[in-house]
Amino acid sequence: MPYRLLFVLTALSASAGAWEFQGEFAVEGRLFPQDGLRPGADYRANVSAFFEPEFYHSWDEGRQSFTFTPFGRIDQHDGDRTHFDVREFTWQYAGRSWELRTGIRKVFWGVAESAHLVDVINQTDLVENLDGEEKLGQPMVNFALIQPWGDLDLFILPGFRERTFFSPEGRPGFPISLDDKNPSFEAGNGTGHVDYAVRWFKSLGLLDLGVSHFRGTSRDPRFLEERRADGGTFFRPRYDVINQTGIDLQLTTGAWLIKYEMINRFGQPFGDQDRFIGFVGGFEYTFSNIRASGIDVGVLAEYNFDERDELALTPLEDDLFFAARIALNDVPDTEILAGAAIDRETGATFLNVEADRRIGSRMSLELQGRFFLDVPPSDLFLFGVRNDDYVQAGWSFFF
Repeated sequence: MPYRLLFVLTALSASAGAWEFQGEFAVEGRLFPQDGLRPGADYRANVSAFFEPEFYHSWDEGRQSFTFTPFGRIDQHDGDRTHFDVREFTWQYAGRSWELRTGIRKVFWGVAESAHLVDVINQTDLVENLDGEEKLGQPMVNFALIQPWGDLDLFILPGFRERTFFSPEGRPGFPISLDDKNPSFEAGNGTGHVDYAVRWFKSLGLLDLGVSHFRGTSRDPRFLEERRADGGTFFRPRYDVINQTGIDLQLTTGAWLIKYEMINRFGQPFGDQDRFIGFVGGFEYTFSNIRASGIDVGVLAEYNFDERDELALTPLEDDLFFAARIALNDVPDTEILAGAAIDRETGATFLNVEADRRIGSRMSLELQGRFFLDVPPSDLFLFGVRNDDYVQAGWSFFF
């Protein structure tokens, strides 16, 4: 129903005024210093490109608007990374103290740098980036009340999206033999299950506070081990129906940002239990205009905890995260972010370095490095990709 409604609205509004058009086209190249560990994934270089235009139109004196943002990527070696998605296809009506949004959207919740535990609306587009920051568009109806006592968002979420995974030829690759084309669902109607969510948000002086609850199919799959006819084993993604309550807060005081997220999740079994808590908390402190140079340096430190320990579905179950964010505040708007997540028990380290710089008003260059250090065999998530360190260079054109 949302799709039919939006197509009608698009046709009716097309003659009401001009459309705005912008977007990004990018080409990226990756170099892998080491040979891959899987057959077919032993190449040392890879090239890909993506295209993400945005079409926007508003009418009715700005009360109604429509946004369409498709996304497509072509990858040289990984067929599963060559994919298309609709990030946004949304009609919005803004009243005096309420808003209605329907269609396909991306919604972000969270404040931490290293992980976003409370961010449960959209599915992760894992083939885009290992950090989980890229998301698939989610069909939804979203009604928002905007009141002095806070903002209240209500969500109806029809149409579950499965997580994207790298193919066996992809680098970085998935560390286990995976049949992601035939997942298992707790919900009898599979991807047809309708989910629900609610979130209240309020700025209380220096404190920004959000409280949320989600009821529906988990965006984080478990992996069930199964046996093939030839005696070998493989893993199948399993999507459970969960209840998750979350809280996120950020305190801003001077140069300090204090950040915290916590979740309490029911319905996703691990061992003999089906409830766990997880949290991430820490701070960011910014040294501004160092020695009158105009350069700002932000120092970050966070701690990630997951009660499931080695059964957690994330590598950040007992990890320290340290990072530095450098903004040169020059004309090209040069920024650098370097960080490391360190497992407190094993010492396994995931190192990430990102830098970007504008070229004129319509282009930019980005450098990125991902490195896996001192990974033991007991680390399921990182051991299988321990040879998939890479350096990436990207060129983007904005229009």
